[in-house]
Amino acid sequence: MIREIIKHPDPVLYKKCHAVTKFDARLGKILDDMADTMMSANGVGLAGPQIGMLRRICVVLDTTDNDKVIELINPEVVETSGSQTGTEGCLSFPDEFGTVTRPRVVTVRAQDRHGEWFTLTREDLTARAFLHEIDHLDGHVFKEKVEDIFEPEAE
Repeated sequence: MIREIIKHPDPVLYKKCHAVTKFDARLGKILDDMADTMMSANGVGLAGPQIGMLRRICVVLDTTDNDKVIELINPEVVETSGSQTGTEGCLSFPDEFGTVTRPRVVTVRAQDRHGEWFTLTREDLTARAFLHEIDHLDGHVFKEKVEDIFEPEAE
């Protein structure tokens, strides 16, 4: 099911999320809906607050592995290295883009939909998406890190 994406300035986007403690069929359905919603919006990531859920859940498109969807529940950044500067946008800020510098390589530890812990390292766009979505879970949005904003061009 495609869910509505919450847009700025909705206050839910600026709230810290609670840990997931119940791993059940409902959680699986939410994760499936989040993946469908992200794909239908042509996004590379979507976090719980963006669908109105203050839970530490997000989905990220793995651009290094055939566009597989990675589900991160209760994610923690374990390690970062390097640096990359690039254009970032957000499904909750339609038509707004800016230059953001983030680490190039990111290792995260998270749980899967069954509650099992795993560790994953990704780089470039997928690493950027990990950090962008985890920021959402902590009540932060990409515009807080933007160096330059690109205004949409008039038609």
